[in-house]
Amino acid sequence: MSETVKVIKEKLLNVTTMEDPFVKLCEKDERKGVQTALIQTKRRLKKAEHLLERFEMMSRFEKKYHKAGFEYIAGIDEVGRGPLAGPVVACSIVLPKDFSVSLVEVNDSKQLSLAKREELFDKIMDEALAVGIGIKSETVIDSVNIYEATKLAMIDSINELGIKPDYLLIDAMTLPVDIPQDNIIKGDANSISIACASIIAKVTRDRMMFEFDNTYPGYGFATNAGYGTKEHLIHLKEAGITPIHRKSFEPIKSMVNKEN
Repeated sequence: MSETVKVIKEKLLNVTTMEDPFVKLCEKDERKGVQTALIQTKRRLKKAEHLLERFEMMSRFEKKYHKAGFEYIAGIDEVGRGPLAGPVVACSIVLPKDFSVSLVEVNDSKQLSLAKREELFDKIMDEALAVGIGIKSETVIDSVNIYEATKLAMIDSINELGIKPDYLLIDAMTLPVDIPQDNIIKGDANSISIACASIIAKVTRDRMMFEFDNTYPGYGFATNAGYGTKEHLIHLKEAGITPIHRKSFEPIKSMVNKEN
């Protein structure tokens, strides 16, 4: 071919299948730069294919219940059951029936980088019909236990949606509400709605913990989100308990008992 390697690389970025006639032409080009670009194109398309397959798999519950006649299906997830400090945050989200492949990169929030979560946060908020957030503080967690506090946060998130869902997809939990629901094990990896909820909840809570890091410096809340990292535990021992620490969680519980 007469085109430069640079031009060929740019054209390959627009290729959507390895069966494209342009790809066939490139395969006959012996230049190393062109062959490297072909390998990169193949990897890109393979990744895109994998993402689309996962997207279809993660959409099966939503499609199933829409087909059954349910209009507003809410995916529900929480973040923050394990940390030593900070609230538990839940999110309920209702996606439109025709939610787009702009969400193809959505996955369990724990599998995504900070930058990717922030990017997807905006896409999800643009796509969603309704989003509700429920937050239960360390005080509530200490009062009723983390499991019950999580339920309360999830129920609050449903009530904050603005529209009443007629079906719930919940990550590994059953809620005492008068709405039909499906308890999905590893829901954030199996349902697009639950995965979206997990991302919104994660970003929301991380932003809160970043602010707490300014209020209570030294514990590393901006990076550890309140989990018991080495940095966190060392500073906890040196500087003591903050108002956002969960007094029903160890080692804070023992520290409180020792003080009393």
